[in-house]
Amino acid sequence: MAMGSKRKTPPGILLLRRVRGRNWSPKTFRYAILLITFIAYACYHASRKPSSIVKSVLHPEPSTKPPQQEHINMRPWPLGNVFVKEEETDVLLRRGSANKGWEPFNGKGGTSRLGEIDVAFLACYSIGMYVAGHLGDSLDLRLFLTWGMIGSGFFVGLFGMGYFWNIHAFWFFLVMQMAAGLFQATGWPSVVAVVGNWFGKRKRGLIMGIWNAHTSVGNICGSLIAAGVLQYGWGWSFIAPGLVMSLGGVLVYLFLAAYPEDVGFPDINSNSGKFIKRRRDIEEEEEVEEVDVEDEGESSGSGQGYENKRSVGLLQACMIPGVIPFAMCLFFSKLVAYTFLYWLPFYLSQTTIGGEYMSVKTAGNLSTLFDVGGIVGGILAGYISDKFKARATTAATFMYAAIPAMLVYHSYGGVSQTVNVVLMMVAGLFVNGPYALITTAVSADLGTHKSLQGDSRALATVTAIIDGTGSAGAALGPLLTGFLSTLGWEAVFYMLVVGALCAGLLLTRLVIAEIREKLGYVDEGNAHQIIYCVFEETLMI
Repeated sequence: MAMGSKRKTPPGILLLRRVRGRNWSPKTFRYAILLITFIAYACYHASRKPSSIVKSVLHPEPSTKPPQQEHINMRPWPLGNVFVKEEETDVLLRRGSANKGWEPFNGKGGTSRLGEIDVAFLACYSIGMYVAGHLGDSLDLRLFLTWGMIGSGFFVGLFGMGYFWNIHAFWFFLVMQMAAGLFQATGWPSVVAVVGNWFGKRKRGLIMGIWNAHTSVGNICGSLIAAGVLQYGWGWSFIAPGLVMSLGGVLVYLFLAAYPEDVGFPDINSNSGKFIKRRRDIEEEEEVEEVDVEDEGESSGSGQGYENKRSVGLLQACMIPGVIPFAMCLFFSKLVAYTFLYWLPFYLSQTTIGGEYMSVKTAGNLSTLFDVGGIVGGILAGYISDKFKARATTAATFMYAAIPAMLVYHSYGGVSQTVNVVLMMVAGLFVNGPYALITTAVSADLGTHKSLQGDSRALATVTAIIDGTGSAGAALGPLLTGFLSTLGWEAVFYMLVVGALCAGLLLTRLVIAEIREKLGYVDEGNAHQIIYCVFEETLMI
């Protein structure tokens, strides 16, 4: 594409280069890429949490909670206690007119409307994912990600402004969520493509498992930020994360080198996972690196390498072996994960733990421990899949293990605070483990599949197909929860069990193939050679 020649080195890197007098090494750039993309997507997830935190404020059910001793905890978790009997927000809810909630979410169908704004966000996110993936393979990922973050932060903040503007029209909140969902779709295909541009397949599962902690870190930070400012009005719970999101966009614009070519290094996916051929000594190699970037990342070699690549279409990307099964698995995996993401704080505030109800703010704090378990699950799933070279088997095993973990949590989570914390973290480990593995290492593996002949321009497209399909499930889960919760939370957990079971079953063929391969029934090179050749011929056509 002609646009490739217009791409420039990020201004922040140019400034650092002038200050240092030399360029960073490839290893340093890799660390920087991991850090910046980690922060960027943590911001995306942080901006998705406010709606789950404020659900109990928009649609309170004080009649289900017995009167409790008034207590205002001035030190928020993690500095203070996770469990407190009552927060300042709850005092205001009982004392003032705020106990009626916020129209139009405080009526009899309030939970259904809350579910509808969730599904509006996630439906637009899912639809936008397919378009964003193709655009991400065609446009400058740095600028694409920058404007996506700024736009998303803007509309998240506008949702919160409905509080200060005293807006009670349902369509306003619906439109804001839909717009935010479209802009949020720019995030995941972009960050996965950037990381895939800089890292080869060796230990990709472990590296991306650790890196994928940004999802849980973002959820935790978003919960803490939204809960921390909730006492000043629920609008601030949206405005604060929206502002953080926009600032993250500025960081990406200044420092994210989306492609190795932008800073003078060749494409890793066309150089056997190495940036520069081995030199006789390290000093000579460093000299070559400095000379290569004198032209500020706009050398003809870099631009030419970019222009020679063409983005892969959606149909061609779907034909890559493994894309469809993993995409359908992620549909049900995200259905389960996003139901916890959007409804866990509300569930905690409406159920007893150790015979007591907890405050809205405490429910938000406690829900972050689910994501702490998710961090461990993502790293563990990545390590195991690397160790045994069995992505599908690892993902399916985690999904099957999530079934008893969720049932035990629902049945015994109310016994005591300690039991609730432990069981919640275990459930988070098994639920988020396969979700993290599929959206990171698996997507990157398939996006740099052998059939693509080293062309990494399919990374964002493949990621968009897999995560876009998963996001459709993410939209369905919270929507069904809004209706099923009126029948009782037991119905919701049965839905989650069915979703986890379907996710595991959809990988059955891939699991059998991996097991047979490990047992020596299938020779890997011969078994896939025909598939590779057929797909290569299709691409040529």
